[in-house]
Amino acid sequence: MSSVVESLDRLDWPSIESSLDAQGFAKLPTILAPDECESLATLYQNDTLFRSRIDMARFRFGAGEYKYFTAPLPPIVQTLREDLYARLSPIANRWMARLQPATVRLQPATVRQKPDTTREKAAAAYPATLDAFLRTCHAAGQTRPTPLLLSYVAGGYNCLHQDIYGDLAFPLQVVFVLSRHGVDYTGGEFLLVEQRPRAQSRGHAIAVEQGAAVIFATRERPVAGTRGSYRVVMRHGVSTLTSGARMSLGIIFHDAR
Repeated sequence: MSSVVESLDRLDWPSIESSLDAQGFAKLPTILAPDECESLATLYQNDTLFRSRIDMARFRFGAGEYKYFTAPLPPIVQTLREDLYARLSPIANRWMARLQPATVRLQPATVRQKPDTTREKAAAAYPATLDAFLRTCHAAGQTRPTPLLLSYVAGGYNCLHQDIYGDLAFPLQVVFVLSRHGVDYTGGEFLLVEQRPRAQSRGHAIAVEQGAAVIFATRERPVAGTRGSYRVVMRHGVSTLTSGARMSLGIIFHDAR
């Protein structure tokens, strides 16, 4: 996994952070080599690696399907999850601080009803390591892994949504596209829509090359206003594939109930 870690090391993280602050997302260049993309996509056929399969049409989520990995995660998925979390946790903490005294996401709902800002800030800081964060998730009853592979064929799409699986949620997540845009499939752009207070929503349609990725806000992001920062709600999805087949890897950092 050293090549993946080296690729992440070479990224311009200050620019990535600036893009996340300005738009709620940041595009990453190619991180995964073509053979790594192919190896990950091939895993989809091995049901022993997954804890569940979701047919999007059945739940009116879209048209396509996805599978959640079971523990232990494949080594490359585990490496990406750990390394990306360590780089994103400082940004997550800064976002959380900007949104104070708004609702703190690392406290169970029963605790949030009686906020104590000082204690919440101390308890809610996202730890520096994924392992420490997952211990917090597991203590809250969120024990199921959430990284997943998503599969679409022509006509497939994913409705706008948020990946929230319990009271605890990390504010950023990442998606890698494993197929070749314009070769293996057409259409199928990654979609982001932000719902701005007292304004019409704004959308982004992002074409992602094979092995590249997008970091984006899971649920909301802080935006500077005249009276401090306010929340902008964000949702994501995938536009309709017009041909071919598309596979992607989703890296979600909080575990699920």
